[in-house]
Amino acid sequence: MTPQFHFMVAAPVPAAGIEYLRKLLLTMNVASGDADPANSVFPFGEFPRLHFARFVILSDRTMADITVYGLPAPSYPTYLAFLGEFDGPDEDIFAEFGERAGAGLAQIFSCCEGFSAWRDIAEWMRAHDVPASAMYINQLGRTMLSVRENMALYDALQTYIEAHDATLRVQAAAGIFAQLKRFVSGEVQEGRLSLTPQEPTSAAWELKRILHLIGVPIVLLLLAPVLLLLSPLLIFLLWRHESTDPEIAPRIDLEHANTLAAIEDRDTNNQFSAFGSIKPGPFRRWLLVFVLWMIQYTTQHIYNRGRLARVSTIHFARWVWIDGHKRLFFASNYDGSLEAYMDDFINKVSFGLNAVFSNGIGYPTSRCLIAQGAKDEQKFKYYIRRHQLPTEVWYNAHPGLSAYAMQRNEAIRQGIERGSMTEAEASAWLGLL
Repeated sequence: MTPQFHFMVAAPVPAAGIEYLRKLLLTMNVASGDADPANSVFPFGEFPRLHFARFVILSDRTMADITVYGLPAPSYPTYLAFLGEFDGPDEDIFAEFGERAGAGLAQIFSCCEGFSAWRDIAEWMRAHDVPASAMYINQLGRTMLSVRENMALYDALQTYIEAHDATLRVQAAAGIFAQLKRFVSGEVQEGRLSLTPQEPTSAAWELKRILHLIGVPIVLLLLAPVLLLLSPLLIFLLWRHESTDPEIAPRIDLEHANTLAAIEDRDTNNQFSAFGSIKPGPFRRWLLVFVLWMIQYTTQHIYNRGRLARVSTIHFARWVWIDGHKRLFFASNYDGSLEAYMDDFINKVSFGLNAVFSNGIGYPTSRCLIAQGAKDEQKFKYYIRRHQLPTEVWYNAHPGLSAYAMQRNEAIRQGIERGSMTEAEASAWLGLL
């Protein structure tokens, strides 16, 4: 199995360079926000391991919200972030970027503070790579190569079935399966289809995964007596914070709403970027550190087979600390509209939304960390939209292909690679086509 990895290069941009940077990023698109895979600055299409990638300017419109706590508005920098998800191995992705698109990346990163002092662009990206505190992958091991091959297989089978409908219709399901299997075998032999076997899983990656799988429960077990002892205090502190934290969820202004709408809902897939400050004080900060630590465990070992809890439309998602655990950046790639995306979370996993985002300034009031909050639907949607950022450049390596379609195509391939099927199995498999 080839695991998937992620990167996020982030660096401050001086105010004087932001306008030039926005104009440069705009030249990389075929439409507002949508990347041209062959653009001359960073040709995304030349990197076959990339699933998604984006350039987004992290400019926080809500920085002054902290003044509701009687604290002065901070002066955080504006960042340029370049992030994406890709197939392993992970140790050479920046070298690959530098080798194939070094000049274009240098043009982009020249807008960032301190870039001119570096000669090795790959090393600069490594030095500015910001790790995610938690990362969700829809289907661990699903590579871009398999996505493309499975889609080609699905299209070929559809074309063959349409052309041979009359002869296939009179056969039993097992006979149809056998005929389709012979067809695919011939296409592979002629080189018109490829069904590349999976690469073996890296021993180092598997060892790291196992250590994490057993290590987190051990740490929790060791911490249990301390947490149990402190639980009355922790419950009191949470109650006190939830009772006094103000809500800031006004309707967003029309200009910002229109900017966001201009880059959404033009295809099956969408992108989401959001940014905001954590509520002041160590309690909220450490509570969120713990929550994200637990989310990372569940997404790595439990929710890695097509669903994040009961939500199946997300391809990738990440939570990233910025500015020394004072601000949090969230990014995802998902299917459907933003409205449906938010409704999915509200109706199915509102407890997860509350556990993370209730630690952000202005979030609708939650109770016991996981209750209420997002259930106040209108306030939640205003809050999320207000913290959402327009993504300047977004690359999607499989436009029009949903997570469901990928799962279907994968099941079709698994079936065609079997030696034989019973009548019932073949009938169920044909239902996928």
